[in-house]
Amino acid sequence: MTQVAFYAPLKPPDHPVPSGDRRMAQLLWQALERAGCSVELASRLRSRDPKGDPARQARLAALGRRLAARYVRRVRTRPPAQRPQVWLTYHLYYKAPDWIGPTAAEMLGIPYLVVEASHAPKRAGGPWDAGHRQVAAALRQAAAVLTINPVDADCLPASVRQVALPPFLDTTEIDAARPDRTTLAAVYGLNPEVPWIIAVAMMRAGDKLASYRELADALGRLGDRRWQMLVLGDGPVRAEVEAAFVPVAEHIRYASVTNSGETLCALASADLFVWPAVNEAYGMALLEAQAVGCPAVCGDFGGVSAILADRETGRLVPPHDPDAFAWAVADLLDDPDTRARMGAAARRKIARQHSINTVSQRIGALLDEVAGRSA
Repeated sequence: MTQVAFYAPLKPPDHPVPSGDRRMAQLLWQALERAGCSVELASRLRSRDPKGDPARQARLAALGRRLAARYVRRVRTRPPAQRPQVWLTYHLYYKAPDWIGPTAAEMLGIPYLVVEASHAPKRAGGPWDAGHRQVAAALRQAAAVLTINPVDADCLPASVRQVALPPFLDTTEIDAARPDRTTLAAVYGLNPEVPWIIAVAMMRAGDKLASYRELADALGRLGDRRWQMLVLGDGPVRAEVEAAFVPVAEHIRYASVTNSGETLCALASADLFVWPAVNEAYGMALLEAQAVGCPAVCGDFGGVSAILADRETGRLVPPHDPDAFAWAVADLLDDPDTRARMGAAARRKIARQHSINTVSQRIGALLDEVAGRSA
């Protein structure tokens, strides 16, 4: 059994605020356990510096060194068989570098692995220079980088060993999800006879708000078609989101993010998932929508195309093109047979290519290799 020290510098897997990043950290933990690993959370330090503050980065770097030394001291009190054999960090980028893992792994003499890393040379010398340099140093030390977003792969240094890892889900709960339009219509005030569009996203400033605004713009171009949309989400910019949808307000129903079972039921009951996905890495909500058989219209950003197969499981739309987005939505609203075909294809694709069982086998094989090499 491989002992793994796990760390997610952006958001730990047990953080109380939901997000796609937290969800993927949780799924990675589950995949490691399915691969037969013993996993421990090495630290909950959140290293994100959103404003590019060199002083904050210096403080985080110093704190990271102290936490690494503290972790190593604690680990060395254990019998050798109970010490970590591999360090694994999830999601590495210049705004949230790993100030702990490289030092701790070096002190313990164990391999350092990364899942999902972004390398941005253009940040060198700028306000995030320290974070950028730490990411570069971590990548030089890494025994391998498991790449979830294929766009990240193009930016990593050529010397980095890359292992492709598809976005994935635990389909146990998803397989149990069933549509329930009658109940949901009553709960959310929807008409079960009119096509349902659905969007699932937190309401945060930045790219999420930009996506909501682009979606509102596109839906405002649907003309006199009959449609309604359920927005599952909440957050600090809810007022701005609702303001963006004022021109189509009669079509929109809002609900805060519910538990995963209720969200999956809503996705399974909808006719079409929509999301412009501005600067999205890939999108956990899109992955879940496709898994329950909901066709999708999404902006072609980042790794979205790794999940959504254009004209097979939905439609990919050029970035920042509200006319093309509206046309794709209208085309599928008018064609229930194509929606059904795409939904069935989406469910098959996720089950075949994006299941946690497939991914856990790939991760387990790599961990056995690198841990065995260092033994």
